[in-house]
Amino acid sequence: MSVNTTSTSQRQSDWAEEIDLSASELFELFGDEYTRRVYEAITEQPRSGRAVAEAADVSRATAYRRLNDLRDAGLVRTEMMICEGGHHKERFKPVATSISLSLGDGFGAVVEAAD
Repeated sequence: MSVNTTSTSQRQSDWAEEIDLSASELFELFGDEYTRRVYEAITEQPRSGRAVAEAADVSRATAYRRLNDLRDAGLVRTEMMICEGGHHKERFKPVATSISLSLGDGFGAVVEAAD
């Protein structure tokens, strides 16, 4: 199967400027087990929504809800995959190369975006 990808989002170098989440927002987002499983699935490799659901062992509806939350937070971007026969589907990729959350005298968070 031949697949061509076209980015439907901004250039990757612009993403670092868009990630503007507080530590509490990151804790709230990743405090959800399904969000963590969905994010782990796309950090292993970019995937379609259906493939994310399978890899994370969640329903497709749950996978898409969590992917949309992650995209709204600026942590996930999408590409359009054009397959043989003219069919197309969205593929999800992580924007951040690492996310660190810590507890101490307060909440702390660091998000490193890919170059």
